[in-house]
Amino acid sequence: MSDYKAPLREIQYVMWELLGYEQHYQSLPGGDEASSDVVNAVIEEGAKFCENVLAPLNAVGDREGCTWNDGEVTTPTGFKEAYQQYVEAGWPSMCHHEEHGGQGLPQSLGTILSEMVGSANWSWGMYPGLSHGCMNTLEAHGTAEQKEQYLGKLVEGSWTGTMCLTEPHCGTDLGMLRTKAEPNADGSYNISGTKIFISAGEHDMSENIIHIVLARLPDAPAGTKGISLFIVPKFNVNADGSVGDRNTLKCGSLEHKMGIHGNSTCVMNFDGAKGFLIGPPNKGLNCMFTFMNTARVGTALQGLAHAEVGFQKSLEYARDRLQMRSLSGPKNPDGPADPIIVHPDVRRMLLTQKALAEGARMLIYYTAQQVDIVDRSTDEDARKAADELLGFLTPIAKAFVTETGFEAANLGLQCFGGHGFIAEWGMEQNVRDCRISMLYEGTTGIQALDLLGRKVLMTNGESLKRFTKIVHKFCKAQEGNDKVTEFITPLMAINKEWGELTMHIGLLAMENPEEVGAASVDFLMYSGYATLAYFWAMAAADAQAKLDSGAADAAFYEAKLKTARFYYQRLLPRTRALVDTMKSGANNLMALEAEHFAF
Repeated sequence: MSDYKAPLREIQYVMWELLGYEQHYQSLPGGDEASSDVVNAVIEEGAKFCENVLAPLNAVGDREGCTWNDGEVTTPTGFKEAYQQYVEAGWPSMCHHEEHGGQGLPQSLGTILSEMVGSANWSWGMYPGLSHGCMNTLEAHGTAEQKEQYLGKLVEGSWTGTMCLTEPHCGTDLGMLRTKAEPNADGSYNISGTKIFISAGEHDMSENIIHIVLARLPDAPAGTKGISLFIVPKFNVNADGSVGDRNTLKCGSLEHKMGIHGNSTCVMNFDGAKGFLIGPPNKGLNCMFTFMNTARVGTALQGLAHAEVGFQKSLEYARDRLQMRSLSGPKNPDGPADPIIVHPDVRRMLLTQKALAEGARMLIYYTAQQVDIVDRSTDEDARKAADELLGFLTPIAKAFVTETGFEAANLGLQCFGGHGFIAEWGMEQNVRDCRISMLYEGTTGIQALDLLGRKVLMTNGESLKRFTKIVHKFCKAQEGNDKVTEFITPLMAINKEWGELTMHIGLLAMENPEEVGAASVDFLMYSGYATLAYFWAMAAADAQAKLDSGAADAAFYEAKLKTARFYYQRLLPRTRALVDTMKSGANNLMALEAEHFAF
């Protein structure tokens, strides 16, 4: 059974046909370099690397894991060599600005490459993936000297980066962190403390690792207002940019994990390690969100990646595996049984995976367009609008796509029956690797509070209106198109209901603030289904127009139309239950006293 095949037709459809990437790239400064020919060539080369180099290492990484020895970490067989190929091919520098040694291509192209990398081998992809957030933080908040010292090596890939946030006593509540930063006479700081869950915190794949670390200055105010951000390299960097002596930081141990065994998840001990302030003092949390937003969109890709892999493998298996006869008569009369793909319940599982994976791709590629605009547009109004839209969509993409990606990964395993539970097929690894996506970079509950509390209610619904106006405009444009009424009518209804639900929760929250937390996850999941409904309606309208025009590849467009119909009839109705649970209020959650939970 094949490990992974990049879905190039799907990728190119979403880019060029559905979301108009060609016009999008042409609207960006320097975007004329990103012609469809150039971009397709890049994607196709990336697909070869992912299929032929990374995918065969996926099971190796899971089986071997990483090895710790006195603070040094060795990655699984083949990981280091694959990374060298990745660097030599110029992949790390593709989407970074030319003044720092990058190739200047749009960020969205990096998102598409990251989808393929993550689908082929998520654990491996985390090593270069963390570096992008580190680089984005340096580009946004570093001094000219810091950029000169660190960015070139990070962009070329000879150095990698991490973010060091979590500590043993605090996870999401970063206001409780204790890592200290003591100032030195030369302007540097001594960083002391312990960080946990540091992905790619120590490894043998690059010559230096640049840690972005949250810590407190001696006179810092309490809580989140007293957090600063620091650059702390594994090896100190000499004035000429070369690697110097070892800094006083070390990997204390590797975490023993459920999945992503091929990535080194480290306990990192900083013992007076030399670091350098990045951004203003006590504003580290603000600066860190540059990193976190990058990481959150990247984590949304993980949900898509595991949904895609699960679908590919279970589809292939369902076509080959013979079990029972179709209830409507034999479909394989010359064989002992029919392939399981003929059975309605297997179809349900396959179509759910397909609809969730393809819908997630549309959403993520759309958010990637907003990233491009924020990063490159010279139109301040366009940048501001894209940034606000991105802020609204990021928690939806991160949480909804990882929740439904995990569902899809489990359905992929279920299609295999008992064989799915056996390691050789790779399905149980896909489920285990996927599970972390709902936890790191802010759990689903944290993303839900961010969406409903900060992004929607604290803006009096303006961030939601910004997106619902886009949906409304699309629906108005389809008025009179009877061939897509089955999609437009329910989309208009849910778009209207979305705002009404927000108002309902907001009014309850004025009386009892707990109503926000009580409704938030259901609100986020509702928002995810509503958002994907918009993209599936877009795809249905586009596919219908292509079929009406007699376009080639009719089977592809028929499949799009039928998958959209499945989504609307089988998955979108989940919002009905979510409305009921949201409206049930906070009392059923808060009425039971804490001591009464015990047996």
